[in-house]
Formats: sequence, C-alpha cells, structure tokens
Amino acid sequence: MHLAFAALLWLCQVSSPQVETSARGQASAQSPIVHARALIDAGKLKDAREALRGLDQSQREVAYLTGLLHYRSREYPAAIEALTRAVSQAPQDTTIYKESVQMLGLSHYLSGHLREAIPWLEKAEESGAGTAEIFYMLGNSYIQSVDPDKARGAFARMFDVAPDSAAAHLLTAQMMVRQEFEEQAEKELHRAFEIDPKIPAAHFLLGELAIFHAHLDEAISELRQEIALNPDFGTAYYRLADAYTRREQWDTAIPLLQKSIWLNPTFSGPYILLGKAYSKKGDSGNAEAMLRRSLQIDPQNASANYLLGQLLMPTGRADEARKLLERWQQLRKENER
Repeated sequence: MHLAFAALLWLCQVSSPQVETSARGQASAQSPIVHARALIDAGKLKDAREALRGLDQSQREVAYLTGLLHYRSREYPAAIEALTRAVSQAPQDTTIYKESVQMLGLSHYLSGHLREAIPWLEKAEESGAGTAEIFYMLGNSYIQSVDPDKARGAFARMFDVAPDSAAAHLLTAQMMVRQEFEEQAEKELHRAFEIDPKIPAAHFLLGELAIFHAHLDEAISELRQEIALNPDFGTAYYRLADAYTRREQWDTAIPLLQKSIWLNPTFSGPYILLGKAYSKKGDSGNAEAMLRRSLQIDPQNASANYLLGQLLMPTGRADEARKLLERWQQLRKENER
C-alpha cells in the first residue's frame, strides 16, 4: 500500500497535452486524433477506446493517446506497450515524450515492477518532472533495488535536505522501515547519529524496531533516550508504555500512557492500552471508560471492540458485549482481505 499511495494520488494529475501531430499527418487524420483526445479528457474512456480502435498505432500521437487511455483505465501492461512505442518516436523536448516517460514510470511502479520503473522515473526527473511524487517513487524503487545511496538522494530531493545530512539518513530509514528493510534502516539511523547525536526521532525508530523483534530492554533504552531528547513526543511515551505492557509491568506503563494522552488526546492507541492495563489491575470502571473513549475516537478499531466486549461480558451486559465481539470478528475479516 505504501508503495502505491502517492502514485495513485498522482494518477489523476496527468492530463493529456495538446497532441503534437506530425507533419505527415493529413488534416483528415487529425480530426479522429483530436476527437479521441477530447473523449479521454472528458473521462469518456469507453468512447475513446472505440475512437482509437481504427487508427494507425504506429503513429506516435495515436500510440501516446492509446497509452494514456490504458493508463487512465489502470491497464498498466497495455499502457506500457503503447507508451513505449510513443516515446521511441518522440523527441525529448516534446510534451508527448515528457508525459510518456512519467506514465511509463508510474505504470511500472504500480505494476510492482520497481526496478523497471527506475530508468523511466529518472528520465521523468531529467525532463523536468522533479515532483515530490517522482522522488518518492524513485526512492522506494531504489530501496527495493538495494541502492541506499540513490534512495537517500531521492528522499533528500523530496524533502529538500542535503543528501549527506543526518536528516536525509533519518528520512531514508523511515522509508526503509515501511518496506521492511530493517537492517538497512538501522545502518541509516546509526549514520544519522554519527552526524548529529541529538537528532529527533532516530531513537524512536530504533525503539520501534526493537519492540517488533521483542528486544524489550533495547526498546526501553532507545525510547527513554528519545524522550530525553524530545519530551513532547507523545507517541514515544505510548511505545515505551507498550514495551512495559509486554512485560506486564502495568504500574510503570499507566503513567506513561497518561502522559501520551495529555500530549496527544486524539490518538486512540494509549486509551486502548490504558483500558487493558486497568483491566489487568482489576479497575474495571476506568478500563471501561478508557475503552469507550478509544471507540469514540476510532470506532473501527478491532482491539478496542474486543477488549470492551470481553470486559462487559461478565458484568450482566451480555447483549452489548456480544455486539462488540461480533463487530470485532467483522473487522478482523475486513482487515484480512
């Protein structure tokens, strides 16, 4: 999902340029091309498909519009085929070339062909499309190709920081964590510390990785260091409390969760953990209050529905408990899709 998100947002931004008809195009042949382009611009893709069907696909303008049609229809293999024909005929200073290389990069990216996307995304950047979306996709593609230096360069351009800065290493590590390149992410984070030992969020990321691997001593150490550097970071208190709850150290976790809520009262996670902690300590009243508050913030949270259902079942509120547990089962199934 992370890989495709920005590209999907950008999908709607690509508009077909004024099609550059070649000198060999006759006036009688221009009208169907212009008509097909107008249909695509109007979103009438079915009609545009019919309009393009009888045209000469060897013409770069027709190949471009056919590729654009398939791209808008999210038919990426067909888009790649048509756009490759178009770009092979178009001079690099033309709009057809510039739009085609961008769509080729996106089509490969959205098809999961990240290595194949790289040369087209690079050409898109070279042709002037130096947008955040292009840099994001390039950076992710370089990560998948295990090229951390180029990935860091792309993310540095995306966030407008120096590629050899601590910030660039931190940002690259964050993107690597999302793609589960954890070993590479740790290297980037340690390099960030070498440049700036007090950079915010780096200890937090290391703490998150340690929790994921159940290295709780390491997680607690990293998160406490993060809080020392960044004391208003509510999520750091939450994740530190999470580490303690995994050890069932409820009394240590509760004040950390309270601090997290005071810093960020609209995040449901600490309320859920507080509900669990109070329940484990036998304080069902506070547990219920925290879990109900979490569901006010995030009604779709499966864990909150489950915990509140379990809490209410033995209290004579079986009907409400059953509804919550049924909702929990429904949400679990939806999340597994």
